Amino acid sequence: MEFCPNCGAMLLPNDDKLKCNSCGYIKDLASNDEQYSVSQKLNENKGVVNLGEAEDMRSQTTEICPECGHDKAYSEIKQTRSADEAPTRIFECAKCGHKWRNYN
Repeated sequence: MEFCPNCGAMLLPNDDKLKCNSCGYIKDLASNDEQYSVSQKLNENKGVVNLGEAEDMRSQTTEICPECGHDKAYSEIKQTRSADEAPTRIFECAKCGHKWRNYN
């Protein structure tokens, strides 16, 4: 695997050359027996995908929902105030989707 000396992006094989899709840098392929190939098609338009929510791999805890009374909720911790104060726990009910906060 080789990277572009100009921008650092991965060089991809294109005909008999290695090409950078970011800045356009082109390098001739080496004449030795090295073989260049790409095993996965790249999609440049695809943004960041949060698979944690897509695959529902979020942290789940036992917490009573103030809206529906269900006892399971997803939780995450965020630092919403200054660094010397406790972080904020944000809950989302696994049943009704209601969100609430807890400052400990």
